[in-house]
Amino acid sequence: MKKMINPYSTDQERYDYVSRQHGGYWRHDFIDHNYLYNLYFPPEEFFSHLSEKIHQLVLNYPMAQKDLAGLVGTLIGQSPEHLVVGNGAAELIKIIAGMGRKLIVPVPSFNEYANASLPENVVEFALEAPSFQLDIEKFASEAIRCQAGLAVVVSPNNPTSLLVPKVELIRLLKKLANHDCMLIIDESFIDFANDREKETLENEIEKYQNLAIFKSMSKAYGICGIRIGYMLTANAAFATKVRQGLHIWNINGFAEEFLRLAPQYQPKFVESCNKVKVDRDHFYEQLQTIPGMIVYRPDANYIFCRLPDHAASGPEITEQLFVQHNIYVKHCQGKTMSESDRYLRIASRTQIENERLVKTLRDVIGSENK
Repeated sequence: MKKMINPYSTDQERYDYVSRQHGGYWRHDFIDHNYLYNLYFPPEEFFSHLSEKIHQLVLNYPMAQKDLAGLVGTLIGQSPEHLVVGNGAAELIKIIAGMGRKLIVPVPSFNEYANASLPENVVEFALEAPSFQLDIEKFASEAIRCQAGLAVVVSPNNPTSLLVPKVELIRLLKKLANHDCMLIIDESFIDFANDREKETLENEIEKYQNLAIFKSMSKAYGICGIRIGYMLTANAAFATKVRQGLHIWNINGFAEEFLRLAPQYQPKFVESCNKVKVDRDHFYEQLQTIPGMIVYRPDANYIFCRLPDHAASGPEITEQLFVQHNIYVKHCQGKTMSESDRYLRIASRTQIENERLVKTLRDVIGSENK
């Protein structure tokens, strides 16, 4: 067997290599506080099942869209005709971005909505520091003024981990209803909100023809490598347009098998999300003990922080944590926001790993004190 060539010879080279990648981190042996996983799901029996079925899953064609929508519908209690299942939410984002509609999105946010669209079709609406809260009145007015066909709100937001209350999103839906503008609510992290059932808009879709919910299942279900996402909407015409952008077999057999088994694991899924929330809340309290650090109360499984004024920049801190301590966090330089190099987004992991991160970060920041 051919030995894999090590692409780096020093920790600095390893950092330079990893920081240019968008995945495959498990091959490089570091503690990943960058990507946003549920570490407590799926249960071990799911992996055992895949091992037993590996030949069938590799050799056979998976199901097509209609039946996949039925599996997701069973899992989330929704009608299949309201669902479009994607190879991750990213596939669905690419499809709506290709519709040629003007798109407005609050920033900072998940960059893929803007990146997948033509630059001339994107309007960025700034979330103002220090609160980074979405002003519904101003956002609706700007969407109407620029004649946006798509308005996107990620809630809880990435990277800020802040949720927009459901009552505010319904107000936004009503304001946009007569302006030929679909509101895309990205709820990829809603399962980590403290009151998920109160805040999700999944049960509101039949009331609003201008509402579509996007959900990446990778984050909450811990299946980033399998790639499943869905769109939920009662707008049949919009759903049809999105389906037309899909390949006939856009979901592989491993993803299909996960969807088939997921309902029986639902109690364990809820339990896993509760465990993530406990770890995250403890992590939040610990991060607040770092002098000068501004720590935003999280609604997702990651925490948004502003570094103390005396500390080095976000990119410098990120590099030092990796090269000297083998810990990888995400700095926000490059996000569309003022002083982006002063902010970090830190994924919550186990309590032991979180505690190590806090201790190390405190030492790194302290050593930069001038």
